[in-house]
Amino acid sequence: MLTQTRPRARPRRMTDQRALVIGAGLGGLTVALALLRAGWQVRVYEQAPQLGEAGAGITLSPGAGRALSSLGLESMLLTASLPIPDIAFVHYHSGALLAGTFDKGTPPDHGFDKPRHIHRADLHAILLAAVIAMDRDAVVTNKRLVRVEHNATGVEARFSDHTTAAADLLVAADGTRSAVRHQLFDDAPPQFAEQVAFRCLIPREIAAPFMSAGNAVVSIGPSRIFNRYVIRGGALVNVIGIARSDRWRGEGWNTPATIDDFLLEYDGFHEDVTGLIKLSPPETLIKWGLFVRPPIAQWSVGRVVLLGDAAHPILPFLGLGAALAIEDGIVLSRALAEASTVEGAFAAFQQARVARVETVRTETIRQGEIIQASDPDAVAVTRSPSQNTDLFDYDPTKIPISV
Repeated sequence: MLTQTRPRARPRRMTDQRALVIGAGLGGLTVALALLRAGWQVRVYEQAPQLGEAGAGITLSPGAGRALSSLGLESMLLTASLPIPDIAFVHYHSGALLAGTFDKGTPPDHGFDKPRHIHRADLHAILLAAVIAMDRDAVVTNKRLVRVEHNATGVEARFSDHTTAAADLLVAADGTRSAVRHQLFDDAPPQFAEQVAFRCLIPREIAAPFMSAGNAVVSIGPSRIFNRYVIRGGALVNVIGIARSDRWRGEGWNTPATIDDFLLEYDGFHEDVTGLIKLSPPETLIKWGLFVRPPIAQWSVGRVVLLGDAAHPILPFLGLGAALAIEDGIVLSRALAEASTVEGAFAAFQQARVARVETVRTETIRQGEIIQASDPDAVAVTRSPSQNTDLFDYDPTKIPISV
């Protein structure tokens, strides 16, 4: 456990300082690894009892890939991920091509010059192993934060098991329902976005009869989309459906779902969709409500800063939520390396990130409106979102930081 020490006679360099990170997700582990590599003492506190295989497929943008490569992870990430083929957008009922191409072969591998797909658990395992390699005690599980105290010289985190941890700053990477944001920044709870998502993983050999249209296909229907693509070297098919609905009353992001639940939302869809739904393994089929929060004016107060979904949750229509958290981690660590004070670093971090985050947020909303159109035949999707270089080629290792 980190403990507060008496101030030294001389000011410490920023790299001598200690950081608490709340949340051992992708953003939390990214900033932890970046700070450890810069010489910081870091402890990551995660409320889950253990870290393991969780989540499903996610998009690794070129910028996020380059960011993680700067932390020494390039070769492992390239091995664990697949280049994204051109995505086919098809009519929900007929299966007719609306945009993109039916890409049935293996796309050329351009490394991190192009977006890639990866299993979230694989990316998480790579990051976790890298953090632990730097400090075997860096990640502490089964620690639910209940309160943060902060002043001009440091912060203290208090946990539900009556333990505490103190350091020079705290990074809250604890998700959309961030306990830190709720306490210090914004009392308004997340609001249901009237969107319900379903997700499962299906072995490719089982899914094969319904994969003839290619490796990456998005079916567009009235108020609903169904997205599936391959991960883990083509061995698994990642399936996700997002449907407008006002019926969600649950909590959490991993409520068990049934095949009948899933089929009900996708009644009238092409047999390639309903066929995959019927193959959903019960042990991996979950559903969750999508929640949003309005942008806030400040991401930090004193020596406490928000990161990733805790600061700026977005809807998943562009697949950039994970990328934003990873980008945040890199830019925050760079700001802390360049600034002379913690508060100055936090201000520089937000200044460097706010325009990027707002662009992604608004473009994500726009993309959702397009691909959940009431008339799929009129959808004006002219290219895959992954081909939007303005969004996907952002490089957090190179953007200017003013301190």
